[in-house]
Amino acid sequence: MTEHSALVLFLALFALYSPVAALASYLPIVRPYSGSEQLRLASGLTINVVVFVLVAIWVGEPLLVLLGISTAALTATGGIALLLAAVPLMRGTVPVESPDAPVRDVPWRSVLFTPLTFPLTVGGTTFAFGVAASAEANDNGERLWLSLAALAYAVVTGVTLYLSGHVERRVSPRIGMILDRVAGILLTSIAVILLANGFTDLVQAAL
Repeated sequence: MTEHSALVLFLALFALYSPVAALASYLPIVRPYSGSEQLRLASGLTINVVVFVLVAIWVGEPLLVLLGISTAALTATGGIALLLAAVPLMRGTVPVESPDAPVRDVPWRSVLFTPLTFPLTVGGTTFAFGVAASAEANDNGERLWLSLAALAYAVVTGVTLYLSGHVERRVSPRIGMILDRVAGILLTSIAVILLANGFTDLVQAAL
């Protein structure tokens, strides 16, 4: 049943991630960067995600106890971080540059962890999935299978981010502005859901 558990974890993470929705949410973030920088972002995201899920699988439960935090708190924090980035996009207050304009001097590494890795790609629920799957594993052999599932999931996220760069380069500035608004609405909705779920779980835990 080891392979089955790994497949279940991968499918759960894949469904939670939703590549189509994630691709749309990445568009306004990858726009300022060149193709080579977008490739570095995709590679960095893959590494960050696999490390995040592996930590959840191998040391997630004791780590949460040691730090005194919960997955609900992580989820709510992710919602707040995402909301701060999403509202300007939704309102159209983020300046849109023409294709001939110089790229903004913002290092690609500055967006790799926040918001690309956390909370757009992984968050409290992702961590909880890894911890729950690990808790049901009987030995380290099963956790190795779960680790392979984590690696496969991380590759999916990196490929999705890389494809978003290709999509972004093929749309006009006007379409890009519209997509920014749509992405802003989508991201704000995700942020509200994260906040609601996180605070609800925190209240239920307190009660």
